[in-house]
Amino acid sequence: MKKISAWLTAMVMAVGLGLLAPGSASAASYCGLVWGSLAKSNQAMSAASVTNVRTGQHYCFDRLVIDLKGKAGGYNVRYVSKVVQDGSGLPIKLRGGAFLQVTAHSPSYDNDTGKATFTPANRSEVTNVSKYQTFRQLAWAGSFEGYTTLGLGVRARLPFKVFTLAGPGSGSRLVIDVAHHW
Repeated sequence: MKKISAWLTAMVMAVGLGLLAPGSASAASYCGLVWGSLAKSNQAMSAASVTNVRTGQHYCFDRLVIDLKGKAGGYNVRYVSKVVQDGSGLPIKLRGGAFLQVTAHSPSYDNDTGKATFTPANRSEVTNVSKYQTFRQLAWAGSFEGYTTLGLGVRARLPFKVFTLAGPGSGSRLVIDVAHHW
C-alpha cells in the first residue's frame, strides 16, 4: 500500500511540475504554416522588368525570388499538369512530383528598348536546386507580351505562399515559398 501511495504522490508531483502533460488534442500545422495549395493571383500589371531569379533554402520551406526593376505588379502561381512555354504553348519537361507555373505580370525585357533585362544562362536549370528539400527543378518558360513565366518542379503538391516585397532601392521582389511538408 505504501508503494502505491508513493507512486501516486510522485505522479501528482510530476503533473504539478509540468513533467507529465497530456498530448495535444489537435495536430499543429507544419512549422506553424497555414498555407494552402490552391492558385494564388493578383491581376495587376507592371512595367517593372525582371532583373534576376534566385532560390534559397529555409528551415520550413524553399524560396523562389524574382527580382524586379521597379514596383512589383501581379502574378499567377498555380499547380498545373504541365508547364508550357510563353507564346508557343509547348510543354516544358520538369523533374518532380508536381509542377508550379509561376507567372510574373512583368516582362524580362526593357519596354522602351526591347532589350533583355534577364536571360538565364541555362533555360532548363535557371538555378541549381539539386540539394533542396522541396524544389526539384526551376526552368525558364519565357517572357511574352509583358508576362514572364517559370516552371518549378517540386517534390509533391505542397502548400505555398506568394507575396511581394519592396526594395532594395526602387526595386521590388516577387517571392514564392513552398513548404517542405503539409
